[in-house]
Amino acid sequence: MKPKDLYLGLCVAGTALPYWQFLPFLREHAWAPRLFLEQLFANPVSGLFGMDVLVSSVVLWVLVAVEGRRAGVKHLWAPVVANLAVGVSLGLPLFLYQREAALERRARD
Repeated sequence: MKPKDLYLGLCVAGTALPYWQFLPFLREHAWAPRLFLEQLFANPVSGLFGMDVLVSSVVLWVLVAVEGRRAGVKHLWAPVVANLAVGVSLGLPLFLYQREAALERRARD
């Protein structure tokens, strides 16, 4: 299996699995950002995961900016939007997919 295909599959999993957990919250509470943050940081263990995701998001944005320019990746905004809409679980594999596509284009040229 090519890395590009693997990254595309991880995009699907990285969208489906987080939303599988988030949709019940939305059904029960609708859009309640304050409650979401209260529950996210309700205890030290959930806070650890919340902070990990926030730091990982910033790292992803830096990676997209630096490596994306270096590799000639187009549409660098897409992984950032994916990160904000779903999370690192979609933003990172999407960027890696885009990077592989850019590297393939560069190898063909």
